[in-house]
Amino acid sequence: MKTSGTLKIARNGYIVMAVIFCALGIFLMANPEGAMKTICVLAGALFIADGIIKIIGYFSRDFYCLAFQFDLGFGILMIAMGVLILVRREAIFKLVFVVFGLLILADALLRIQMSVEAKKFGLNLWWAILIVAVVTGVFGMLLLIDPAGGARLTVIFTGIAFLLEGILKLCVVIYTVKLRNDGNVVYEEKFTEVGH
Repeated sequence: MKTSGTLKIARNGYIVMAVIFCALGIFLMANPEGAMKTICVLAGALFIADGIIKIIGYFSRDFYCLAFQFDLGFGILMIAMGVLILVRREAIFKLVFVVFGLLILADALLRIQMSVEAKKFGLNLWWAILIVAVVTGVFGMLLLIDPAGGARLTVIFTGIAFLLEGILKLCVVIYTVKLRNDGNVVYEEKFTEVGH
């Protein structure tokens, strides 16, 4: 498969994953009690799918290596955690929100680093990625410390974190790479070479 074709799959996959994260986040916020019964299955499957897309993105070799630069290792981690959640969902249920928090916080921190590097390249909207990543990271941290101290509010916090994760994914892929109508790869913003 050509690099442009792989990148198109990765970009579209990122968008689909972003929409699913947002939808799952809204579902968790709207129905926290009902979501408790299915959250492990839904999240496990979602993490596996997201990990696969991340690995495809890493091997797509986008020109500036910003959007997918951390996605090989993190994609493998997402798949491993997704499998663990599905296979050991009863044993891990009490810790599942901690797992969510760790993964969301880790992704947010990587995107914060990516936004700083995007600024160096001259990407005009680097600050939008930075802001969304910071807010997403805050909610990832909230899942770790569980300030609500209750299952219902924790599920709502998880829903907000998933929604923000979806928005972050959209910001990353839309602000860094897009495809022309002919399917060829172009870039949303014009970059300038640092130091010249």
